[in-house]
Amino acid sequence: MLNEWIQAGCWVALLLVAPLPGRAQALAYEPRTVALPKDAAYLRADGSIAIVGEDAMLPILTKFNVLFVETHPGFKFWMALKGSATGIGAIADGVTAFAPMGREARPTELFAFRQRWGYDTTEVRIGYNGYGGPARKTPPGIYVHAGTPIPGLTVDQIRRILTIGGATGTIASWNELGLGGPWAKRRIHVYGPQDDGGFATALRMTKFGGRPFAPSYEALDGVPALLDAIAADPFGLALINTVDSRKVPSAAVMVPLATADGAPFALPTYEQVRAGHYPFSYCTHLYFNRRPGAPLDPLAKEYARLALSSEGQAIIASESNGPEGFVPLRPDEIAGELAKLE
Repeated sequence: MLNEWIQAGCWVALLLVAPLPGRAQALAYEPRTVALPKDAAYLRADGSIAIVGEDAMLPILTKFNVLFVETHPGFKFWMALKGSATGIGAIADGVTAFAPMGREARPTELFAFRQRWGYDTTEVRIGYNGYGGPARKTPPGIYVHAGTPIPGLTVDQIRRILTIGGATGTIASWNELGLGGPWAKRRIHVYGPQDDGGFATALRMTKFGGRPFAPSYEALDGVPALLDAIAADPFGLALINTVDSRKVPSAAVMVPLATADGAPFALPTYEQVRAGHYPFSYCTHLYFNRRPGAPLDPLAKEYARLALSSEGQAIIASESNGPEGFVPLRPDEIAGELAKLE
């Protein structure tokens, strides 16, 4: 389990230095000339370019800005970073060149943008946001009591535990997951965050087919309450959002997860997050307002090219040991993200 690995000091060293031989690599950044748009709403009175979005991305964006200005003299940036919740509204209002976000935009945010503009946002992934470790943000996951002998869960099993209405039915008891002993005749006590339009709602809509939570789902306020519930309940299982690993009690452990039947169970280590094996990882994104069939704003496109270059990905890797635990994309992922800019 994740916090046991942490306590045992068994984290594998990060592979941040050089790509493996024979694998695709991110291309070096080759600056392209960009004219500063004089009529853009995101251009402030002093000529600076406004960026509104995720505050935890400040160290990455600051380094991106320095590199952009070095390669495009005369440009300057102004940042108002107050959280991912500000990003989609800011691009909808045109007050930011793009919206940097430390998570996927939530269905409610995307719906509001679509209502305003009549089309969807354009999003580009530039990395991953969070992997487990000491004093580092651990991605969302499933937690159980430390004594629960469960080797792992698939996303489909989690869906069947947490929600109702699926064709394959629900999972209500521990014996349906193969557990015997004291668990054989006990129901799963399901805990999770409030279904209030935030994390739990977004996960329900994007990972669980939009199905409603099961009647057994007990919503609690805040991560500490959920961790306390699991630590005290040998038959409990909880969906929990990001958490500082230092605050996870020893009586609560994270369950390894698999993206599908037959896929490997994974905890959110650096290697497993980057490999795409952990299904609840957050990605860092740049969101754009682009009308269908129209080219992307040239400035925004150039900034995204920088972020996806080898220099940009090295900047993300340089912040991997910070509290957010940023992780760069795999080289084979970058071509697909670059294609979104065209």
